[in-house]
Amino acid sequence: MESLNVQGAPAVYRCQQGVLAQLPDLLKGKHVNKAGLIHGEQSWSAAEPHIPDLPLSISYQKYNGECSHKEVERLCENLSGAELIIGVGGGKILDLAKASGDRLDKPVVLIPTLPSNCAAWTPLSVFYDETGNFEEYIVFPRSTLMVLVDPDLLLDSPVEYLRAGIGDTIAKWYEADVLTRHIKTKPVPLDVSLHAAKLCRDVLIENGSDSIRAHQQQEVDPSFIRVVETIILAGGMVGGFGDVYGRISGAHSVHNGLTKVKETHGHLHGDKVAYGTLVQLALEERFEEIERLYPFYQQIQLPKSLIDLGLSEVTNEVVQTIARYTTRQGESIHLMGVSEADVVVAAIQNVEELYHKQ
Repeated sequence: MESLNVQGAPAVYRCQQGVLAQLPDLLKGKHVNKAGLIHGEQSWSAAEPHIPDLPLSISYQKYNGECSHKEVERLCENLSGAELIIGVGGGKILDLAKASGDRLDKPVVLIPTLPSNCAAWTPLSVFYDETGNFEEYIVFPRSTLMVLVDPDLLLDSPVEYLRAGIGDTIAKWYEADVLTRHIKTKPVPLDVSLHAAKLCRDVLIENGSDSIRAHQQQEVDPSFIRVVETIILAGGMVGGFGDVYGRISGAHSVHNGLTKVKETHGHLHGDKVAYGTLVQLALEERFEEIERLYPFYQQIQLPKSLIDLGLSEVTNEVVQTIARYTTRQGESIHLMGVSEADVVVAAIQNVEELYHKQ
């Protein structure tokens, strides 16, 4: 196996209620006078009451809706004098902050407002074109300076993002497992990655439903904290320690194929990855595992069919489109030995047949 590039964690990570009040003290000694703060309209509206006055000159930059290369260029032009980049928002905003920090060679502070993925932890950004189609992801050579997670802030987000975070993170085990089960002697960092991946699956199945109930009741309870930290921290550790063996394989490639179908654009990243997990398991002919996941998917309303992702009808043309883009050159599904679109077509059809047999 190839050697691992281990970037296990940000320099500082804290998760607790009211943690953002600590930000001024955490910035002391960093010799920072000017910062650029990247945000969205809704994310800033939710976060601003939690953020104290900072002893900095801050340039506020509202993002344009996508994490694209063009948007990174625009932000970097506007933030050329910044000594620190702060990202406040969901995954795309945090990815923009990391990409801008890399481009400008400046440290990055991330404040997630959504519990929908591990973007706050991982030193990479996922890029889309201006219409929301996946293009590529880039791993940066430096990890984030600081990640501050306030559960009260995450509780303000729509519950759909928590469910999507669970869907995205439960895939960590299945994607890492298929890439590593053939490796007889695993290096310690890969063992750490796989332990984190298995923890993701087990914690989310055990606590996922309770965390959603806590969110709906607007209560920060142990299940909510446990699931949030599993999504952000444990989910991020899988790729941080496992490198290419712990990042993505079949499920995320299916997600990327789904982005080419306009009916799915209104559904969140994690929902599409959750469906991709079922397709990956069908590719592996692990139908018993699909059956094992079905009750959990049903319980928290993760998609089990393309119908659940907005399609009124599952046509052969749509399935062919998804499969073609799932297996295009450079996609991570090739890491699990799948390269033919027809094989993915058959797997999608199997998932759809199982859905209709319920």
